[in-house]
Amino acid sequence: MNKRLFLTGGVAAVAGLAGAGWAWWRFQPHAVEDGTLQALWQHTWEDPNGQPVVMQHFKGRPLLLNFWATWCPPCVEEMPLLNAFYHERRSEGWTVLGLAVDQPSAVRQFLQRLPVDFPIGMAGLGGTELSKRLGNATGGLPFTVVLDARGEIAHRKIGQVKPEDLAAWVQPR
Repeated sequence: MNKRLFLTGGVAAVAGLAGAGWAWWRFQPHAVEDGTLQALWQHTWEDPNGQPVVMQHFKGRPLLLNFWATWCPPCVEEMPLLNAFYHERRSEGWTVLGLAVDQPSAVRQFLQRLPVDFPIGMAGLGGTELSKRLGNATGGLPFTVVLDARGEIAHRKIGQVKPEDLAAWVQPR
């Protein structure tokens, strides 16, 4: 009986470790696909009202790029924090750009209820593909990429941004 219990416990431990390893892998940013960063800086989206949001206009200063959707609870929860960060840090050159992986009508309705002061680009389903090319292997939301003033990736996070993330990201590398 002890052998059976030991074997069962061993199998359970291996399964638990495998599951934990998979979960860890899933929530870690992966390699950025070649050419993605250059293509990102050449991209233009429309804002929810149809006006252009030109990525090139953000180059030369630190940028927090946040992929989000109105139907994503952690995305919605972090919006006030991102808006506060934008207000606190824009005098230091920082900006925030939200890329909505959503329908324009849903984003317009959302922004009427919870307005933000930073620009929003309508990335649609293409935003999921872009986030994957930037290292978000599962395409999960929210996904945040911090670009430094040189236009290079400084930080990435899959999942909800917390105040401690923002504090760490503003520190010089």
